This record gives sequence, C-alpha cells and structure tokens, in this order.
Amino acid sequence: MQNSFDSAKAAMENTFDRIYMLRIIECSQEECEMEIGTQIKKYRLASEMSQEELAEKIYVTRQTISNWENGRNYPDVKSLLLLSSLFNISLDILVKGDIEEMKEKINEEDIRRLNNDGKIYAVLLFITVLSIAPLFLFLHIAGIAIWAGIYAVTMFYAHRIEKQKKAHDIQTYKEIVAFSEGRGLSELEKRCEKAKYPYQKVILVISVALAAFVVVYLMMHFLAPLAG
Repeated sequence: MQNSFDSAKAAMENTFDRIYMLRIIECSQEECEMEIGTQIKKYRLASEMSQEELAEKIYVTRQTISNWENGRNYPDVKSLLLLSSLFNISLDILVKGDIEEMKEKINEEDIRRLNNDGKIYAVLLFITVLSIAPLFLFLHIAGIAIWAGIYAVTMFYAHRIEKQKKAHDIQTYKEIVAFSEGRGLSELEKRCEKAKYPYQKVILVISVALAAFVVVYLMMHFLAPLAG
C-alpha cells in the first residue's frame, strides 16, 4: 500500500516538473524576471536532474536544494559558483535580478541597527555577570528578582540580534555582492570556511559561561564577608 502511494506521489511530482519545464521554456530570459529559486529549478530541470542528484553534485543536502527553490534561504558564494559551473552559465545569469535586492538588504540602516543592538547586548551581558553576586548577597530575594529582570532584557537583545541576522541573511548577501563587484575571492573563501565550523559558536558559549562562573565565584568570595 505504502509503495503504491509513494509511486503515485513520485509520478505526480514528475508530471508537475514536466509541466513547470514547459512553462519555463515558453518564457525567454529577456522577458522573465526570475528569482534565484526559480533559476535553480529551471536549470535543474533543463539538466534533467532530481533534487537529490543536484545535491550530490554540489555537496549539500536535498533539503537545502528544496529550501533554495522555495525561497526559504539563499545559497552562499561557493554554492552559487558550483551551480553556475554545473549549469554552464555565468553567475550574473544565475542571480539575475537579485543583486540589487541584496544590496538593499545590507544597507547602512540595517547594519547600524545590528551594531547598536550588539553594543547594548554586550553592556547588558557585562552587567548580568557582574551584578549577580552583589545583588544576591546584599538584597537577597529582591536582588534575585532584579537580576532576573536584567537577565530577561539581555536575552531579549540576544534573540533580537539573532532574528535580525537570520531575517536579512547579512553574511551571505555581503559575500555574494562582494563577489559580483569583483572583489577578491580569497577573503570570501576564508569567511566561507569559517562558517563551516558551527562548533565555534558552542566553544564561545562555553568560554563565556566559564568566565562568568569564575567572576561570580571570586565576587562571592570577596563580597561575602562584607554582606555578613
């Protein structure tokens, strides 16, 4: 039963792809304004590749291809280069019409807002770490309540920063625009390699937590006699 369902589903998807391809063929490059997801799907179907086959060739997952084609996120520079090479088209054609939109997404206002929030978060994080010991020792329950409020505001800014970065996809867009404007790829490659190591974020969190623990321990040790 399940096999029959899967076969029917695959047949429907194949039919949809064929219909989509016929519609794309009718639309010339000069007449159509296409986003990256549509472009990727267009050239994938023209090359008679499934999402799985394309994913294998450019070293990503099938879900990543699906996300690109459905506009959920944007390929990074290396992926775009692999795609343009695989499809035998220029990068300009692949990202047709998207460069100006990317430039808008990394405008000065967005960057200024992100930087300001980053500074506020850094100050709040500093206060959060340094205030816990004196607030607890001298104000007890009231101090804990005050500290909880400070911590909540700190986490609010942390979430806000992550939300901005995710919404604007600033790092990826900056790389693509830089490359499209002829800036050196060596610097971009370094940043792309850096982005491949998610454990760096984990290490940073652990390091901050350990530093905070040491600071709190020392403050408790030296302030305890004064509170007593």
